[in-house]
Amino acid sequence: MKEFMMIFVGADYTDQNLSPEELQTQMGKWFAWNDKMTQAGIVSHGNALTPQIRRVTGANRTVTDLTSAEVKEIVGGYYIVKAQDFDAVQKIAEDYPDYDLGGTVEIREIMIFDR
Repeated sequence: MKEFMMIFVGADYTDQNLSPEELQTQMGKWFAWNDKMTQAGIVSHGNALTPQIRRVTGANRTVTDLTSAEVKEIVGGYYIVKAQDFDAVQKIAEDYPDYDLGGTVEIREIMIFDR
């Protein structure tokens, strides 16, 4: 089995103008999806990320503090999953709860370095 990172990209929930009930429903979808994958032994770990962003760039290490409101898309969270290949992870991602909110799943294989 290989390890892959599923990176969740989309607008922040606060930018979606969801009602409290809609937010509760959306979070319920996330919990159900996470529980399904955890019980199947697919997810090794993952977390949601806060909307605060600090970017450090360039040779001068320029620091920029941003919020999700200042960027078009944010990385809202990630999972590390175990699967045979990209196709298997794509199948896992079929139930991603935020597709209906315009969300995206980026799939990246984790590179293992041998010493």
